[in-house]
Amino acid sequence: MSTTTNVLHRLEFSVEVPGTPEQVWEAIATAKGMSAWFLPTQIEEREGGSLHFSMGPDMGSDGHVTAWEPPRRLVYEEDWAALMGKDPDELSPLTSEFVVEARSGGTCVVRVTTSGFGTGADWEQEWWGDMGTAWKPSFDVLRLYLAHFAGQEATVLEVDATHDGDPQAVWGALRDALGLGDVGSQVDVRGVTGTLERVGDRLAIARLTGPVPGILSTGVYGAEDGRATAYVRAHLFAADAADYVRREESAWRAWLQGLPVSV
Repeated sequence: MSTTTNVLHRLEFSVEVPGTPEQVWEAIATAKGMSAWFLPTQIEEREGGSLHFSMGPDMGSDGHVTAWEPPRRLVYEEDWAALMGKDPDELSPLTSEFVVEARSGGTCVVRVTTSGFGTGADWEQEWWGDMGTAWKPSFDVLRLYLAHFAGQEATVLEVDATHDGDPQAVWGALRDALGLGDVGSQVDVRGVTGTLERVGDRLAIARLTGPVPGILSTGVYGAEDGRATAYVRAHLFAADAADYVRREESAWRAWLQGLPVSV
């Protein structure tokens, strides 16, 4: 197969979020802001600046800023080939653009475009499909962050556990363990309380009120060999959030590992 990077992959969508363009810009274009609703981020806040997203122990994505026009437009590139362990001739950089447009009533529309060129391999099509599934719900977290915690720094709790069984079976066990109802219903699990803001295909997002305020995202994605991974990620906003994470992280991991999955 030719390794010419001539097949375009593109993901494009828009989201409306509360806040001024300056508040939205701080959330999408600074290390503090992106770390508060997306992944732990390091970014040199200028055109040409370096960029790093942390995806877990010894795993991350590196890139650089190619356009910096506060508070309206941000563009950055990530090294897609290095991220996937591929030959650089197979994949172009992964380019993401954010455009912020003010609306009346104190909101903004954020237009998001992510694109890259590959060879058209089957794994690329699957990767882009999975990326869309994982990427878009992050903007529900962004919306909640801007509505309730704008400008605050997050402490992140993140745990996962892999189980035998397909993703739907693992999601069923996780959903039951969480006691998920309809959007707007109350969440109460492991002493954590809040309001359910979104339920999607193998994912849920809740705004937490206690014991530490924040945003909890949870879901399931497919792994290899007939297994699936359940995860819990919480962005927490309080002076004692770090103490909560140190105290409860291992208990959350054990809780996920103990899900009663039917296979």
